[in-house]
Amino acid sequence: MTILETLPPRRISLPTARRIALAAQGFLDPPPVAGKVSTRHLQRVINRVGVIQIDSVNVLSRSHYLPFFSRLGSYDRAKLDQLRDRHPRRLVEYWAHEASLIPPTTWSLMGFRMDRANHEAWGGMRGIQQEHPDLVQAVLTEVSERGPITARECKAALNVDIPRREGGWGWNWSAVKTALEYLFWSGKITSSGRNVQFERAYVLPEFLHLPREPVDPDIAHRELVRIAARAHGIGTARCLRDYFRLGAAETSRALASLVADGELEIVTVPGWSDRVYLDTSARIPRKAHVEALLSPFDSLIWQRERTEALFGMRYRLEIYTPSHRRIHGYYVLPFLFGDTLVARVDLKADRLAGQLLVKRCTWESDAPTEAVPALRHHLQTLAHWLGLDEVVHPQPDAQ
Repeated sequence: MTILETLPPRRISLPTARRIALAAQGFLDPPPVAGKVSTRHLQRVINRVGVIQIDSVNVLSRSHYLPFFSRLGSYDRAKLDQLRDRHPRRLVEYWAHEASLIPPTTWSLMGFRMDRANHEAWGGMRGIQQEHPDLVQAVLTEVSERGPITARECKAALNVDIPRREGGWGWNWSAVKTALEYLFWSGKITSSGRNVQFERAYVLPEFLHLPREPVDPDIAHRELVRIAARAHGIGTARCLRDYFRLGAAETSRALASLVADGELEIVTVPGWSDRVYLDTSARIPRKAHVEALLSPFDSLIWQRERTEALFGMRYRLEIYTPSHRRIHGYYVLPFLFGDTLVARVDLKADRLAGQLLVKRCTWESDAPTEAVPALRHHLQTLAHWLGLDEVVHPQPDAQ
């Protein structure tokens, strides 16, 4: 045992940990000139966060657009679509955190998850393969011959290519969709993009030049934990596991390997009871001032215990909570001001009326007064970016 191994872990203060986290997530990168956000800036965010969550809820905006707005300001969403939909693709879809956009190199690391589809995919997906392998094979054939193809188009094609026999098992939409999702999880098919209805267009991986080369699961886990650590800057094993939804034992081995190689350092943070890992390449800023509205699905706040430990906000998603039981609202965006979260804003885009509706705004008790005009400014910027004419406040700002 060396002298260094006997020394107590370095202590990182909570404010420093917050600044490390903000820098790692790209909030402290130099902002682009207004109206001049380029593909290079979008790629910078991708490189920082590594994973962008997708969600179908469109009450404000599709969620994958918002992390880029939070870090870059107003930008042309079509440029982001092109990174996903045009060759050479910088982003592809897979079940990484949840449904996510990830770089093609990361897709290759998910082979262990694809190989475990028969055991780890959702129950309905496993069931369709076990109970109707003929349907799964037929769907794979349709994608191979007709892709890019949506679930609706695949179901219609099956009815032509394999007419339903009376009294036989039919190709209903939900079964076809489930078969497609099983094949998507297992990596036998992927998505070439989304249409205006936000439907996946399924293709073979070869269509996107994604030949799957086997990666040893331990090597893959080590690299995924490394990506998570760089995106966190600082975090517990639970934080780092959650980024790609990894197993505890495999994450533990990856962490031990990265610590041994000096890529991670074990430190302590006041108030954090679990072991804390610091990315040794992380930027450690002396100060930070950020002003940003965060998507409910922003990677900065995915892990709710981490959010509470870092920022003192107990943030919970209430989309699936009955309306009468919601505390802060349906689609609530935390407002980041300075180096912490100071408010929760329930927003809705009324596209027909051209209005950004502030349905509710709840301020933290210690929010500084100067955060109020800053939030108003950001709401105006958000409305303009979304093509809305005005911001409507049903309730007055209050702290």
